Amino acid sequence: MTSRLFAAAAIAAALAASGCNKSDNANSTPAQPAEAAKKAGNQTIADALDKNGRFYQAAHAAGLDSTLAGPGPYTVLVPKDEAFASVQGALAEPAKPENRAELTRVLTYHILPGTVLIDDLGKAVDNGKGKALVQTMNGQTLTATKEGGKVVLTDTSGGKATIVEGDQQRSNGVVQYVDAVLAPSADKGAAKK
Repeated sequence: MTSRLFAAAAIAAALAASGCNKSDNANSTPAQPAEAAKKAGNQTIADALDKNGRFYQAAHAAGLDSTLAGPGPYTVLVPKDEAFASVQGALAEPAKPENRAELTRVLTYHILPGTVLIDDLGKAVDNGKGKALVQTMNGQTLTATKEGGKVVLTDTSGGKATIVEGDQQRSNGVVQYVDAVLAPSADKGAAKK
């Protein structure tokens, strides 16, 4: 546990040293420079997402669409619709009210506090000697690495998602599209590690 905290602190320091601004969050997620945020216009993350897309429909069912319309800043890892083809459980049937808690747990694993650009992740991986821990809004971490020049995020069970399209800046953050759905740890205590 101590090595994980040390690694997280080292990544935060690496991001800060690479010229990223830190957000006011205690977890030291990098924030987007204000000038770049101005270029994003007035459209929020929620406004920009495809309303017919699987991620937006799940976020709406969980009540997270209002969060993604809020001030942020957030970085949202949006799985492409094709990535939902193999999911089971709450994500397969987001409209069921009994799935709301699980939807929230999974979807907040796809949201990072602050604005994190692909270049930020790449620099953190380089400064972390090949990997970087990334804090999510549900309190758990993802591990960022590079494969074939692309940033890959690995979940707690070893599942991987590659950022396939990204840095879509919005007024309240940024959207990064990934090719897989990431799964947080089922252990409720894992968020505190």
